Amino acid sequence: MMGRKFEEGDWSQVYCAAKGIPERGWSNLQIDVIHKQLGVEHKMLCVKSDKSIKEYCGTTLMHPSATRSIRIPSTDADPTETARDVLRQYKELIELRRQKVAENAQGLEPDMRVGWLLWQESLREFLYFEEEMLPPNPDDYWAEWKESGGGTRKTSRNLWVYENETGKKRYSITTTAGAKIQPYFDVPSPKHPNLYYFCVQGEELKGGLVRIWVTSTTALLLKRTLGSLDKDTLSSAIISAASEVSKIQEEGESEGEKPDVADSLLITAEAYAALTEVFAGISDDHMVQLFVRYTLR
Repeated sequence: MMGRKFEEGDWSQVYCAAKGIPERGWSNLQIDVIHKQLGVEHKMLCVKSDKSIKEYCGTTLMHPSATRSIRIPSTDADPTETARDVLRQYKELIELRRQKVAENAQGLEPDMRVGWLLWQESLREFLYFEEEMLPPNPDDYWAEWKESGGGTRKTSRNLWVYENETGKKRYSITTTAGAKIQPYFDVPSPKHPNLYYFCVQGEELKGGLVRIWVTSTTALLLKRTLGSLDKDTLSSAIISAASEVSKIQEEGESEGEKPDVADSLLITAEAYAALTEVFAGISDDHMVQLFVRYTLR
């Protein structure tokens, strides 16, 4: 990534590679993944890096947009009737997506899913789970108008939509600056079988070890430089180099091509602490590149 923003297309690429299915190319106007009878609409939400991402398990979060393909009939009408009109539009959109997947399903029943991805802004920890994509029954919800803004901000009216059965707020519907549906979703518990947690930078293991991931190119350079990638050789070299330099600054790194694969390496916790303190970079791979560059000076 080299510091650039994590985009939906990046996750689509990772998802398809992990599932072993061809990537069709990401589009903001169509369902994200279609393969045979499978259709997945991905929704990503960035969270802070100041706590473990697992702390969001068991909570309810709001996504800023399920879709903008809606219209608000009136901001003066009955709130429940207005919300139900919007949910009918959303239901029709889901049916159109189902029909699109059906065209590719070879006679099989479409398997429609919503994939929720939580990712830390540091790109260290991730949570992912999928739910069945079900069209809402508009009659299962009621709503009220919520005034927002005021003061120096222009006031607006949004809809807060609640579930009849549970009383939980399930949607916020904006009426200005581009009408959109903002859904609320429940993050499963850490033990839920459909919840996937993965850490791709500085993963702490037992025995005082840390797993890091670097591109194959970086791993090859390391091996040519050090002769071996075993944890003792690599850790010793990092600690030795870190003791000789107090700070490495790097500017103007180019983004380059996205790597297809990555390799995992094991180093000691002491070596990882030295790596992050002295060879400060924006990812584990970047820090290892800085270490290799110093070693080859």
